[in-house]
Parts: sequence; C-alpha cells; structure tokens
Amino acid sequence: MNQLSNHSESINTLAPVMLVTGSAKRIGAAIIRAAHRQGYRVIIHYHHSQLEANALADELNQIRADSATVITADLAIVNDCDALNQFTETVMEAFGQLDVLVHNASRFYPTPLGNIDYEQWDELFLTNAKAPLLLSQALHPYLQIQGGSIISLLDIHAHDKPFSNYAVYNMAKAAHRMMVKSLALDMAPHVRVNGVAPGVNVLPETDSDQALDEQQQHRIVASIPMQRIGTPDDIAHCVLYLAQASYVTGEIITVDGGRSLTLAGSNI
Repeated sequence: MNQLSNHSESINTLAPVMLVTGSAKRIGAAIIRAAHRQGYRVIIHYHHSQLEANALADELNQIRADSATVITADLAIVNDCDALNQFTETVMEAFGQLDVLVHNASRFYPTPLGNIDYEQWDELFLTNAKAPLLLSQALHPYLQIQGGSIISLLDIHAHDKPFSNYAVYNMAKAAHRMMVKSLALDMAPHVRVNGVAPGVNVLPETDSDQALDEQQQHRIVASIPMQRIGTPDDIAHCVLYLAQASYVTGEIITVDGGRSLTLAGSNI
C-alpha cells in the first residue's frame, strides 16, 4: 500500500459517524447525503425500504469507499432489552464509533376522535416518542465518548398548534419535543441534544392515504409566507448545523418558511 493510500485510510478512520433512523428515502436520505458530503461516515437505518437503503449506500460508497452502511430494524426492538442491545452492538460494529444520532423515523396518520384505538396509540408513540428516548439512552455512552450529539425531527404542530384529527400524533410529537429539552439537561455537558421542527418540507407520497390533491396543495402554499413548499435539503442543512454547533443544546429550530406564524391549528 502506498503512502497516499495510507493517508486516505487514516482520514476515513477519523471521520465522524452519523446514524439516521428511517433514512432510506425522503428527508432521512437527504440528511444522509448532506452528512456524507461533509465527510461523515453514515449508517442508513430502514425497516421496510430495503431496496432504497441499499441503493443509497451503493451510491455513497462509489463516491467514497467504505463510507456508508445499512442497518435494518423494526423500532419495536426497544420493547425487548436483548434486541435493543443487539441493535446497539450492530450500530457500533459498523464503524467503531458514533458521533451523531438523528431521530427521523416516524409514523404519521390521523386518529379522529371516536375511532382512536390502542394499536394506533402504541404505534404512534413508539416511533415518535418511545423509540427515540430508549435509543438515545442505549447509545448515550458511545455518543459521550465522542462528545457527540442527538438531533430529533419534530413538527411545528408539536407545540401549541395541533393538527385537527391527529390527537395521538400531536401528543407523541409533543412528548418527543419534551424529550429533547429533558435530555439536553440530563446529557450535558458531554452530549448535546437539539431538535428541528419542519413545516411542509415534503408532501405525502401520491400513492399514500395522506396524498393531497392539487387544490389542497395550493391552499397550503398560500398559507406559507415564503409561498412555497420546503425541501428535504432545508431540513438536512439545519441538522448539519446542529451537529456542528458546539455551544447549542436544548434548542428546537423551526424550518417552515414562516408557516407557524399564520397557522391556526389545522391540517390544511
């Protein structure tokens, strides 16, 4: 191996590592790509989106060898100590360290009053509150070694302006928001904990039960002072800022084009 190869290997070994949950596509994938462009080694987590996760890892590894890996898990692993410990070991075996944990994975759907059931409660609280807390706890010792950080993807509706007919989701995201504030205290000074609260930065997929018709999309755009839908890259930019902002903890940055200034608590 020549001197240049040795030097490149040394740089790669020292590169920080970021794990993003639910990062095979959409906002999660945008965060992964942005981190990779800034030199991070990245761990792409997925549950169902295997093809997308593997394609993303292949794309990034072609740019920089051995810089991206894939890990699969149902976040319900947090309900089983052995499964959670195994997940933690798998994460740490990927690159031997962890510098940034990003909680991006989330379930999102309406729960109209009168039809709320235990299954909806368990699923929405699992992905939006319980898993972020228990994953943070499990990975905290490794983040502490690196002087790392945790960044949570929240929602502008998690604070004072709830979505109509989304009571359980609103409650779960509000709990996640309080987790950020609480862990910022409990993990200081060695691990910083912050959040990003998107507005409309990505529209529901057209084949999903949350798809919006053209008229609904026009109404949403009209309600945003910036007069446009945001992008996943807007969120990724903020996440990367927080990952590197060494004197910022316990903060939640809103990235919504000003929509929360005019929002009255509605899903339109």
